[in-house]
Amino acid sequence: MTTLDPSDTDVAQALSVETGSPEPQGGVLGKPHRALSIGIVSVVFLIAFEATAVGTAMPVAARELDGIPLYAFAFSAYFTTSLFGMVLAGQWADRRGPLGALAGGIGAFAAGLLLAGTAGAMWQFILGRAVQGLGGGLVIVALYVVVSRAYPEALRPSILAAFAASWVIPSVIGPLIAGTVTEHAGWRWVFLGIPALVAVPLALALPAIRRTASGPVDPDAPVEAFDRRRVRLALGISLGAALLQYAGQELRWLSLLPAVLGAAVLVPAVLGLLPRGTYRAARGLPSVVLLRGVAAGSFIAAESFVPLMLVTERGLSPTLAGLSLAAGGATWALGSYVQSRPAMEAHREKLVVTGMVLVAAAIATAPSVLIDAVPVWTIAVAWAFGCLGMGMVIASTSVLLLRLSAPEEAGSNSAALQISDGLSNALLLAAGGAAFAALGGGLTGGAHAAEATGSHPAAFTAVFLPMAVVALAGAWLGTRLRSPRSVH
Repeated sequence: MTTLDPSDTDVAQALSVETGSPEPQGGVLGKPHRALSIGIVSVVFLIAFEATAVGTAMPVAARELDGIPLYAFAFSAYFTTSLFGMVLAGQWADRRGPLGALAGGIGAFAAGLLLAGTAGAMWQFILGRAVQGLGGGLVIVALYVVVSRAYPEALRPSILAAFAASWVIPSVIGPLIAGTVTEHAGWRWVFLGIPALVAVPLALALPAIRRTASGPVDPDAPVEAFDRRRVRLALGISLGAALLQYAGQELRWLSLLPAVLGAAVLVPAVLGLLPRGTYRAARGLPSVVLLRGVAAGSFIAAESFVPLMLVTERGLSPTLAGLSLAAGGATWALGSYVQSRPAMEAHREKLVVTGMVLVAAAIATAPSVLIDAVPVWTIAVAWAFGCLGMGMVIASTSVLLLRLSAPEEAGSNSAALQISDGLSNALLLAAGGAAFAALGGGLTGGAHAAEATGSHPAAFTAVFLPMAVVALAGAWLGTRLRSPRSVH
C-alpha cells in the first residue's frame, strides 16, 4: 500500500505544518471553508446527539415492543452494518468522490431512524437500527475523505478538533433531553425528531462538497469498479462480528460453535481489510490504525462499566452515575484542541504517548472507588483526565492517517481506521463482559441493577485492570507512528 511520509517531495505542505507554520488565514471558518465547516460539523453534532440520546430511550422502546430478550441486538445490529458501510464508503469515495457516500449515508441514517421510530415490533426496531448503522458507517468515512480533499494539511487538525468539540454539548444534554422527550412525548420522538433537523446542515455542506471534493482524485482516469474482494471481506467482518456478539450473550458450551465460526470468518476478513503489518504493529500507517483500535477499545470497554459500578457498588442513582462522566466531553474536546495547535505538530508522537498514559491511569484508578474510604468523585476526576488523553490520541490518529495516505487511498485507509475502532470496541467489550460474568458480575446487570448493592467488586476489577494494561500497550504503539523512512 502506497503511503506518504515527510521525506516525499509531494508533501511540502505537510512539511510546513511540521515546522510550525500557522494555519491559513481565516482558518476553518475563513470564507473558502466556512459553509463546508459549519455544515459538516453540524452533521457530526446531530449524529452525536442521537448517539448519546438513544441509550436513554432504548430501554423504554424495548419494553413497549416486548423486546427485552432482544435488547442487545438493537445495539449489535447498528455495529455490524456500520462495519460494512465503512468499507463500502471507502470504495465509493476513492472511486467516485465522497459526495455520493455522504448523501447516501445520511439518507440511510434518516431512514433507519424513521423505521425505528415507527416500529410496531422489536424486529422492525432492530431492522431500523441496522439501516441506521449502514448510514452511520458511510457518513463517518465519507467525512474523513472530505477533510482530506477539501482542507489543506494545516487546517485538518483544527477541523478534526471541531468534530470532537461537537460531541461536548450532546454528551451533557443528550440524555437529559431524551429522558424528557421520552417521558412527556414518548420514546418514538427521540428517533423521529432527528431526520428533519439534518436538512439545514445538508443544505450548507453538499454544495460546498460538490465544489471542493466531488469526483475521483484524477478526473481524467477511468472510473474503476468496486473491488469485489473487499466488499466480500466487509460482509465477512460484519458476519463474524455478529456471530461473536451472539455467542457472547450467554456463557454456555453451545455458544462455542458460533464463536468459532465467527472467528473463522472474522480473522481473514480483518487481515484483508487492515493495512499489511497492522497485526505486528509495523511502523507508520499500520501502527496508527492499530493504535486507534487499542485506544478506543480499552477506553470504551472500561467506560461502559463505570455507571454500573457506581450504581451497584456505591449506591448512586443512574442519573448521578451518568453525570460523573459528563466532564469528559469538555476535556476530550480540550485534548483535541491541544493536538490541533501548530506548535504541537513536531511533538505529535510524544503527545500520543502522553495521552495513552493518561488513559491507562484513568482506567486503573476507576476500581479504587470500590473502597468505601475513597471519595466517589475520584472517578469523575480520573475520567476527565482519561478523556483529555483520548482527545489527544483520537484526533492525532486521524491526522496521521490522512498524512500517511495517498489521495486515492484516503477512503480505504479511513475505513480501515474506523474498522479498527469499531471492531476493537466490540471485541474488548465482549472480553470484558465475559470476565465480568465469569466472576458473578452478571448478577448486577439485570433488570434490577439499580436496586443491587455491593454484589461482586472483584468482577469490576477484572474488567478495569486488563483494559488499563491494553491502554499501556497503546503508549508503546505511540512510539511507532512515524513511517520507517522518517525515523532514520
